[in-house]
Amino acid sequence: MNSFKYVAVNIIGTLLRGFPFPCKTGLVKIGNPDENSPVFLTGNYCVTVERVKRVLEKNDIDCYLLVANSRGINVWCSAAGGHFTHHDVISVLKTGGIERCVNHRNVILPQLAATGIEARVIKGKTGWNAIWGPVYAKDIPEFIRNGYGKTPEMREVEFPLMHRVEMAVMWAFPFSAIVIFMAFFLWRSALLPLFVLTWLLPLLIFVFFPLYSKLLTPRKKGAGFSRYTVIFDFSKVPLILEATFVLFLVMYSIFIGKLSLELLFRWSFVSFVIVLLVSIDLMGSTPVYKSGLHEERLLKVSLDEKKCRGCGICKQVCPRNCHEIDEERHVAVMPRAKKCVQCGACIVQCPFDALYFASPRGKRIPPEVIRKFKLNFLGKRLRKE
Repeated sequence: MNSFKYVAVNIIGTLLRGFPFPCKTGLVKIGNPDENSPVFLTGNYCVTVERVKRVLEKNDIDCYLLVANSRGINVWCSAAGGHFTHHDVISVLKTGGIERCVNHRNVILPQLAATGIEARVIKGKTGWNAIWGPVYAKDIPEFIRNGYGKTPEMREVEFPLMHRVEMAVMWAFPFSAIVIFMAFFLWRSALLPLFVLTWLLPLLIFVFFPLYSKLLTPRKKGAGFSRYTVIFDFSKVPLILEATFVLFLVMYSIFIGKLSLELLFRWSFVSFVIVLLVSIDLMGSTPVYKSGLHEERLLKVSLDEKKCRGCGICKQVCPRNCHEIDEERHVAVMPRAKKCVQCGACIVQCPFDALYFASPRGKRIPPEVIRKFKLNFLGKRLRKE
């Protein structure tokens, strides 16, 4: 039954990944935990909860899992958008009954929640110490074996093939439903080819992402008629994909002896619309780039060395491994700053307020602003508390 639920949740969650998928909050016992067992915490996005439970159960890890209210949204998106904050963590710590189950006060939080959850507020209001766990649930067993220590690989987000396929499905499923509905009334003879096309193009775009990802220029300023029309900001990639498809279409039409201007125009237009829709926020659909819809992609994380104490928290929470600690000077450095996705986790968590955002014109955005104002879908910061 548990296996069936796991498969069903993953299928539904993948098809409808763009929508909230909440599950019940509260305390879950994994195995046979006792008063010394570790306590993990995650948001109530159903797919995440099932995947975390799966890893813990398969590795026979006796522990407690607290499910906090993230509004049914995945950890990174909910934390960045102000839907998953330390208030939600504090609430489940106080009401979930965990304090009666263990004799320690250490809770392991998902690292990607660091952009919206303030560890020091949790400590101040509950006495619980927040420990930042690995980015992916699959690394939890090694994380525990290392005494809650993380390797650089555990701290960094990736975009492997399986994740890219999931993103392709996220785009393809709703598009195919809409396209098939419209084609049923307007172009019934092309139902099957349209269905195949709406699945094939997103799959090609994401599966082959590593081959063209370096062509993307996230810090480039918008050049189109609207700052939301990202396809014009990063025109090389979508146009290459579209040109490749049209070339294949021409060759196929010649091969079957049915090449015509009407056929070429009709399918070229349909494919262009699909490529446009998928590419309009291509970078935002990946964990390795900042969304092209967010103006914050132009910001730079800067350091006030006078305030920095080299505590290393920025290194622990950065999902792109941008930070290192200069042991001689006891300050943080960013040798891999080009990989930064401006998530703000390092700024939010720094206990000395030594980090901040700086705009291209030199405007300083202090830590208190990043902590109080969270990003909405279009990248605007709105007050969430």
